[in-house]
Amino acid sequence: MIITEIEAIPINVPLKPGLTTKTSHGEHVDSPYVIVRVHADSGLVGLGEATVAPRWSGETSPGCVAAIEGLIAPALVGEDPTQVNRLRSKMDGVIRLNPFTKAAVEMALWDLTGKAVGVPVYQLLGGKVRDQLPVKMVIGAFDVPKAVELASQFLDMGATCLKVKVGLDPEQDLQRVRAVRELAGPSIPIGIDANCGWTVPQATQMLNQLAEFDILFAEQPIPTADIDELAELRRRTNIPIMADESIFTLSDAWRLTSNRAVDVLSVYPGKHGGIAATVEIAHAAKSAGVVCSMGSNLELGIGTAAMLHIGCAVSTIASERYPGDFIGPHYHEADMLKTPLSLGPPCARVSDAPGLGVELDEEQLEKYRDHSGVAKRMGSSSGITFEG
Repeated sequence: MIITEIEAIPINVPLKPGLTTKTSHGEHVDSPYVIVRVHADSGLVGLGEATVAPRWSGETSPGCVAAIEGLIAPALVGEDPTQVNRLRSKMDGVIRLNPFTKAAVEMALWDLTGKAVGVPVYQLLGGKVRDQLPVKMVIGAFDVPKAVELASQFLDMGATCLKVKVGLDPEQDLQRVRAVRELAGPSIPIGIDANCGWTVPQATQMLNQLAEFDILFAEQPIPTADIDELAELRRRTNIPIMADESIFTLSDAWRLTSNRAVDVLSVYPGKHGGIAATVEIAHAAKSAGVVCSMGSNLELGIGTAAMLHIGCAVSTIASERYPGDFIGPHYHEADMLKTPLSLGPPCARVSDAPGLGVELDEEQLEKYRDHSGVAKRMGSSSGITFEG
């Protein structure tokens, strides 16, 4: 089996009315992503998804398409798609960085390989260690009434864990978390995510004040520049510290864990350049005695499916302790799939079908195909992302 063609199709899917989300990086209202199809001479097609965003990884939809069409596809066409590790190296050899772009191609290779041998991707990763994946729903950094409204909506959906975005204004952050805790009651775990939005002094003060609300974790409370500061902050609080913006590469994982800077690593395939790299980071965390949690860039169906396969196969991704962000399709008007994923809440389940276990909906693909052009898209608000 050889690769005959790699397609990169730009799309733009709006979030549902009332379910846009907001962080210290901005408000996410629509998703200019890229769907990837890897074709083989056997007739099989592998699917991938690039949840690109300039304010997160520096990648854009036009840039992703250009990288795939101009560099990655010429390097991979004619190759055996089942040789995933070798093709990862080939991608790294033609373009540096661009993790979300590479992840889309790499997950399509896994999908194609699973279809070729007739097993789900999780089986290629060694098999399941869990059947259910607890999820948490995420509340943007909105004013208190809207935050409470969203929390109520998610609890009515069956959510048993919430994450509240903070990092814009300390006093409003405190009021938002207090209000959500009062609504949810004492039995619902609540985490917070500042998306680098606090200074070190603010984070120290805020974590002390928020401790009374029984916070499950504090995700990326300060910017990424100084690991020593993050380690010092961790020593000052009993709230577990989770890294997200700080952890893109395997080297990042080594620096964070060797410096005892965090308690949890937020991982997901887009950020790390693919499924295999995510598993490598999880193994590094395990060797350091650190657990992982599945984060998100608010993926659609294909990207979320890849997350589910990793989440059910890797024991270090401890969704039972820190529920995962297997939630992107809940927030979007479309997931691009013929059959929706089983995402709960409270728990998600992975498909047992071969490969990623998903089928692209061609009608949705045409409806949301992005014909807007580079200049228009680059000037829109679509570059603001979820930063899970």
